[in-house]
Amino acid sequence: MSRTILALAALLSASPAWAIDPTGTRPDPVLTPGAVRTADTAEICDKAKHTADVRNVSGAEKQAVYRRYGLTSNRADWCNSEEGCEVDHLVSLELGGSNDITNLWPEPFVGEWNAHDKDALENRLHKLVCAGRLDLTAAQTAIRTDWVAAYKQYVGPKPE
Repeated sequence: MSRTILALAALLSASPAWAIDPTGTRPDPVLTPGAVRTADTAEICDKAKHTADVRNVSGAEKQAVYRRYGLTSNRADWCNSEEGCEVDHLVSLELGGSNDITNLWPEPFVGEWNAHDKDALENRLHKLVCAGRLDLTAAQTAIRTDWVAAYKQYVGPKPE
């Protein structure tokens, strides 16, 4: 009996669902470590190019992201709000991020740290990179490692 309990405990602790931030603020680093499509600063700063040119995540892929995170929809669990969640790129497309599923996670629109905050960070990092004030790979690493810490470093404290 004790072996069965130990085996069950080991199985449950190895489940990706147990590693997920219960607020959805940060992606599970195993499911979403982040992926980069390009590290070419000239490409991402080219004003003639737009993220719509490289954005390619189908509805089926978005549903796969929700399932990977144990969610049934964009309004389940931590996404249970009027705004719900969006499937977001951890390393944003404007910073050379990839559409690969390892760069996607369900990000809530509400909460202390949310999709609106991450969007502000993405815009700030893109401006810094294109102004030559921040190396692109440093920006990609910062947002991939801990986007909330990157927000505090590059945007500053959130307004009250």
